[in-house]
Amino acid sequence: MDSKILEIFIPGPAGRLEAKYYKSKKITSPIALILHPHPQYGGTMNNKVVVDTFNVFMENDFSVCRVNFRGVGKSDGEFDNGQGELADAAAALDWLERENFDNSQCWIAGFSFGSLISMQLLMRRPEINRFIAISPQPNVYDFSFLSPCPSSGLMIYGKKDELVPVEHLDELNKRLSAQKGIKVEFESVHEANHFFSKADETLVKSLNKYIKRESALY
Repeated sequence: MDSKILEIFIPGPAGRLEAKYYKSKKITSPIALILHPHPQYGGTMNNKVVVDTFNVFMENDFSVCRVNFRGVGKSDGEFDNGQGELADAAAALDWLERENFDNSQCWIAGFSFGSLISMQLLMRRPEINRFIAISPQPNVYDFSFLSPCPSSGLMIYGKKDELVPVEHLDELNKRLSAQKGIKVEFESVHEANHFFSKADETLVKSLNKYIKRESALY
């Protein structure tokens, strides 16, 4: 593990939240918070997609944090059906902003269940100016609250996602692309399943390309 990645605990609404944090040396570096998949299906901040996403942000000179929701790993509390997890994410973002009060941009990213929580946080925090949703599940969770979606972002998913029929993603794409002033890009990865298990390199390349391009705009 990179010695510059710190293991930290963030004060959360249900007790302390375990997190990993990398602080960029760049003054006014952008910040990013990354949220993990469903805790009841084994999701943690050490999930491979979450770690890969963390590393891409780190390599692009972001100050970046990934956090375990309540009841996961060494985080206090217990699973709370999304409400508590949203409060945890808000507390983690508060902490990240305090540590980087001079940040130039604020990004949120999430994988699967984490993408739902990150989109909900996006609706509540006007300072978030970019998002990345990996393997969102509009067939399981209602994403109609993204109306209008407040910022541009990337939704990336596997063509072979066994948990999400593609028409649900097409429908979400149609709804979001009709909105003026923002651009939500939908990218499908040809050989990938929900967990990107054989397509992690392709995912990393896509994330890197999007992050590089969008963070250069500021």
